[in-house]
Amino acid sequence: MMAIDDLLATISTLQRSDLERWIGEELVSPQQDAGSLLFSDRECARIRLICTLTYELEIDSGTLPVVLSLVDQLYDTRQRLLSLTRAVTVQDKTIQAAIIAAMAPGEGSPGGDRP
Repeated sequence: MMAIDDLLATISTLQRSDLERWIGEELVSPQQDAGSLLFSDRECARIRLICTLTYELEIDSGTLPVVLSLVDQLYDTRQRLLSLTRAVTVQDKTIQAAIIAAMAPGEGSPGGDRP
């Protein structure tokens, strides 16, 4: 967990006013401990991403929530895929082979027309 002053010192481009606005807009969700804001490693990474999107790529503040929502969806999908992969790897080899065969693109399968 990182305190707000440490975070501001670590990310040189980060402006306190921007961070406060992002917290108010709920783009970032710090934890509160005895009145102090604390940021998890995941929130720190999210702030670094927001800084890159805002300061380097100049993404409009109105567009930022949409971009972050898409990133969150992609992250969630990745976590689900990793979970599915772990579930498949503990299955019998016959079941694994059946799953792999069912995933092969072909006529009538979802995504069969995709490259």
